Amino acid sequence: MAILIKGGRVLDPASNTDEIMDVLIGDEGVIEKIDKKLKAEKAETVDASGCFVMPGFVDLHEHLRDPGQEYKEDILTGAYAALRGGYTTILAMPNTIPPVDNEDVVNYVIHKAEECKIHVLTAGTVTKGMKGTKLADIEGMVKAGAVCISEDGMSVMNAALYRDALREANRLGIPVMAHCEDMNLRANGVMNDDENAKKLGLPGITNSTEDVITIRDLLLARDTKAKLHLCHVSTKDSVWLVQTAKKWGVKVTAEVTPHHFTLTSSDVDPSNTSFKMNPPLRTEKDREALREGLKNGTIDCIATDHAPHSFDDKNESFKKAPFGVVGSETAAALTYTELVLAGVLTPLQMAEKMSTNPAKVLGLKCGVLKEGAPADICVFDPKTTYKINKELLRSKSHNTPFHGREVRGDVACTICNGQIVYQRGKNL
Repeated sequence: MAILIKGGRVLDPASNTDEIMDVLIGDEGVIEKIDKKLKAEKAETVDASGCFVMPGFVDLHEHLRDPGQEYKEDILTGAYAALRGGYTTILAMPNTIPPVDNEDVVNYVIHKAEECKIHVLTAGTVTKGMKGTKLADIEGMVKAGAVCISEDGMSVMNAALYRDALREANRLGIPVMAHCEDMNLRANGVMNDDENAKKLGLPGITNSTEDVITIRDLLLARDTKAKLHLCHVSTKDSVWLVQTAKKWGVKVTAEVTPHHFTLTSSDVDPSNTSFKMNPPLRTEKDREALREGLKNGTIDCIATDHAPHSFDDKNESFKKAPFGVVGSETAAALTYTELVLAGVLTPLQMAEKMSTNPAKVLGLKCGVLKEGAPADICVFDPKTTYKINKELLRSKSHNTPFHGREVRGDVACTICNGQIVYQRGKNL
């Protein structure tokens, strides 16, 4: 059935459109018309008055824990949580059990994703078994449907091997999603290495743990001419390094997470392991650098690094609990509250960072609102104020540091492939 989105503020970064208009979606699941005062007989109407109508969000960083740890999350529940957050395309990281390091596991993810109401893509690993000693069958995984490679959760410490991976990725025309962390420098650290860690008596993770590998990966990307995407950038020097590398002509893009542009190490509560993530929450200077990087275009994307863990897994001491927080259902509200209302980004830039630019990183056709484009759309209500409640999250896991935090902005409707897959207040 056709869908008519009425009276919303249409935000399309690709055409620099920011205007009150209607959007008509045809029976074929594509955008048929964008104009004022549209009419369509027999079309289902979505009232978007007072709302933003954006391209559906694209998340470049989701841990769906499937295969192997489905008690934390699985492909179906992760996708459902994401569509509640306005996402119509998500990228699953490959650090599952077993890792996505061959075409059989790629096929498993793709086959299971067919049951989802949104697009679920997968990355393949860089090395076999994520052991850092031998390249995975990158070409075989790409032929099976992997859209990129990543060793997320760790870095490949063998620089020569990583250079070979970059060369192979460049040959195949796919990006490399880089988790920049010197595993030796991290050691047993659990939070940022600063005065707060000392006060709490917790081992720290220095900024150089990230920055050293950031420099290495940027230099290798320059040498190999590969497309490099830096995941969850968290330090001020990494922002500067990305900015510098872009001036060199390196094909680099970068993402930042809502928890890193919202919180700092001063917010860490050692009794609440939902504040334990990797990279860790940094200092106020780092946070401000991330926000400025988003504002000036150095940082291209906002990604969630959605990393679900069960209550039992997180119910350990801060030193022993696993790293990671959930984020797909809170990202849009935090972006609007912390960045748009604060004047860091405009609503159009919010759409750019959460949809258009992430789609470009993977070379996808989505991320735009134009006639003939896929009808992947998020209707976002910027007026609603509420407190985040972890018990209402659709993810299997509720490990969020934002429980009880007041935010403004909520997803009112998510449309994927021309179908309403989420509508606030309705069971679909």
